[in-house]
Amino acid sequence: MDPLLQIEDLAVRFDAEDGPVRVLDGLSLSLGRGECLALVGESGSGKSMTGLSVMRLLPPQARIAAGSVRLDGSDLLRADERAMRRIRGRRVAMIFQNAKAGLNPIRRVGDTLCDILIAHDGGRLTRRAARGRIAALLGQIGITDPERRLEAYPSQLSGGLCQRIMIAAAFACSPELIIADEPTSALDVTTQKLVMDLLMAACRERGVAALFITHDLALASQYCDRVCVMRKGRVVEEGPAGRLFTAPAAAYTRMLIDALPAGKGTAQEWRAAIRSHAGMSS
Repeated sequence: MDPLLQIEDLAVRFDAEDGPVRVLDGLSLSLGRGECLALVGESGSGKSMTGLSVMRLLPPQARIAAGSVRLDGSDLLRADERAMRRIRGRRVAMIFQNAKAGLNPIRRVGDTLCDILIAHDGGRLTRRAARGRIAALLGQIGITDPERRLEAYPSQLSGGLCQRIMIAAAFACSPELIIADEPTSALDVTTQKLVMDLLMAACRERGVAALFITHDLALASQYCDRVCVMRKGRVVEEGPAGRLFTAPAAAYTRMLIDALPAGKGTAQEWRAAIRSHAGMSS
């Protein structure tokens, strides 16, 4: 079966005063329908830029120099902006790192989410129907008293609750692909697990593919089917999570696994935890 997402030889450059800077340099990867693929690597390796390239949401100083990004066979890089507005949210949705930044601070949460549904429905959906659908979706992902939450402003909600609301927003139009860019980095460990459990359960129940961007190798091993390790805008190694974390082939991957976070015990204990997670997910 053809992959849902196929990126081939993607090159992205940043225009700088002393010349163009390579951000993505011949990146290639694929993602199957209903599959969860993790992008891992150091800061600056190009993980987030990959997600933004798929969405065609690059910053003004960035430009795509070469390559293709195919969604179900159609090259998104050749689509005009009008076509991309129909694709974003409806076929491909993105969960950004800072959930509160994705919500309008001066509008109630319910108004923002209803706007998403109505915009992609072509104006046929009434606001009352949209609100009912959003409230039901919030309930499905474990948010209690959804009607009350819809009346709140982002500043009145916790970071974890805002992140769950953004997950609901991403699933609102039943996309084929979710891009989650460090969706739990600002959350405590307990809330992090809750959010990841909700996100992955929602993807699997709906058959939605997920591109999970993270620096957290343990999360990638626990929740993802395959992992792509990125360095300097390229994929240096990819494979099933169970194999890649227990028998890495690339020296860079081994270096990441051996880079023990402070306060996590010995490197051997940390690797054993990853092995345990990978064994459960394989």
